[in-house]
Amino acid sequence: MELTIQTPALLFPAVSLLMLAYTNKFLAIANLIRKLYSDYERNQHISLIAQISNLRRRLQLIRWMQVFAVASILLCVVTMFLIYEGFQVWAKILFAISLVLMIVSLVLSLMELFLSAGALRLLLRDLEEKM
Repeated sequence: MELTIQTPALLFPAVSLLMLAYTNKFLAIANLIRKLYSDYERNQHISLIAQISNLRRRLQLIRWMQVFAVASILLCVVTMFLIYEGFQVWAKILFAISLVLMIVSLVLSLMELFLSAGALRLLLRDLEEKM
């Protein structure tokens, strides 16, 4: 299979959208942490340990999602350069690694999604118990 410069370029729109989504997730969690901190300052008897642990884990996942996505796009750019220079074998190897990094980023995104849904379930259960 001949790898053309258009093949790795196809990932650019996908990675851009993923990075936008990841950044939005990060901003949402940052706002939630600020709100929790503010709530804690007003009501220091509230137990927030479980929520803080969940948010810390989610932040770690989002950071690694971003790292793997950026590494993927970086390898796509290097792949395009190698294709331009005529190094097909190396271009194919780096493009394959780039795809694996994107897969890892997507798997981490899925894990973060499950953590996020779990946190919301806990909050809903707490609300139901108080009603």
